[in-house]
Amino acid sequence: MSSSIKGAMNLKLLGHAPANRDAQVRRRNESTGEEITRKPFLDGSLVVRDIDPAREAPLAAAGLTVCPGAADVAARADLIFVVVVTAAQIDDVLQGPQGLLTGLARRPSDAVRPTVCLCSTIAPEDTERLSATLVQAGAHAVDAPISGGPARARAGQMSMMLAAPRSWLDAIEPLLDDLSAARFRISERQGDAMRAKLVNNLAAGANLAAAAEVLALASKVGLDPAQMLSIMSVSSGQSWMGDDRMSRALAGDFEPRAAMPVLTKDLRLGNEMAARAGVELALGGHAHALMQGACDAGMTTLDDAALLLHLRKRFGVE
Repeated sequence: MSSSIKGAMNLKLLGHAPANRDAQVRRRNESTGEEITRKPFLDGSLVVRDIDPAREAPLAAAGLTVCPGAADVAARADLIFVVVVTAAQIDDVLQGPQGLLTGLARRPSDAVRPTVCLCSTIAPEDTERLSATLVQAGAHAVDAPISGGPARARAGQMSMMLAAPRSWLDAIEPLLDDLSAARFRISERQGDAMRAKLVNNLAAGANLAAAAEVLALASKVGLDPAQMLSIMSVSSGQSWMGDDRMSRALAGDFEPRAAMPVLTKDLRLGNEMAARAGVELALGGHAHALMQGACDAGMTTLDDAALLLHLRKRFGVE
């Protein structure tokens, strides 16, 4: 899969439809060992849809097929990825005017049963509800949250957490290999992959909050925050989130690769999941409060690395 196709994961809908040319590639299903011959995506087998034409235009220029609506994607594609932000948006994709469910109803009765992967980070209960809706409509529903950000998406290096019946996952494994370098089969129960994603994002948020807080402190006590990040990166204070986000923050780069409200939303969902389990999270709650504070301070259009700016202001660091 080319980088332009992987970039299409930013779109609302991405579907793999039956190919329409003779070119073929061979892949091995790592779960079964089976050799599979299929056609590459740029032969017209990849269809995309976004509500923003500006996102669709470069993909159309690269040779992908842009569909006029979600229903058209569902009518044509055998494997569909829904990549939005909230459960309400997924509801709109599925059940809105000319939504996926409309397209699923148009498929011939003898057509392959399509698979729909829900890749957004939402509440596990919403994943269960949406999966049941899709199954009732005749699709295989895969709980498939993704992690890694735009750069790793373009490189095909995302991680995916997966929950669905084994046979459904086996059938799409070769295609998932084009999108993700690390796939984790959590269980056969939709919702469990989302639970795993929220646990991961709670750790990510706590690491981001810790890194931003201590670097703001370093500035407050007269230390060089860039030097401190270098020290932490090779010492016991190292974290991936600290290295990634704080290096950008110290360079003054707040272009929203990971927009502040997104991780804030994920941390809220993680804390709500914990509360339903009867647990109050000290670090998770603190991380969410800090992120929400940054959003309330007007940083919603910035990368979540801007948490450092928010904490520097709180600490009175100019």
